[in-house]
Amino acid sequence: MTKPDTAELDPVMHAMGFELDTVSPSLLAGRLPVTTRCCQPFRVLHGGVSAMVSEGLASMGAHMASGFRRVAGVHLSINHFRSAAVGDLVHARAVPVHIGRSTQVWEVKLWKVDPESPEKKTRIAEPRVTLLCNLPVPENLHNAGDKLKKYVPDAGPAAPAPPTSKL
Repeated sequence: MTKPDTAELDPVMHAMGFELDTVSPSLLAGRLPVTTRCCQPFRVLHGGVSAMVSEGLASMGAHMASGFRRVAGVHLSINHFRSAAVGDLVHARAVPVHIGRSTQVWEVKLWKVDPESPEKKTRIAEPRVTLLCNLPVPENLHNAGDKLKKYVPDAGPAAPAPPTSKL
């Protein structure tokens, strides 16, 4: 699989320095080097950047999981446990918790990577994102999912994903 082009898929996340590593309907993952452009005045990762990364990953995943139908975030909550300072590397991972006919819920986790032992990570935040899904795509935006489709094997014509619950 080709390495995802973050600039193409989400220019805002790319502008903050986020790089996608994995893109699929069941897992999105990537990393963010913490720099001054994504920090608050105390030189730690801004909570709004954590929120933007979380909603960006969940929205891409929900869009793919719904067969490239339109999705819209309706709720985002984040518990922040620790900070990440300038120079740290943050990993993010989003997975679906619920894929229904009209809503999806995605769990996102963010970790700070230990520079001396990359396999050692400290959890810094746990967001949860709820999205409306299977919304109609406006005629003038019917190509909106094309950039994501090239990263998903067998992403043929848009078709809703089968629901996993009766909600």
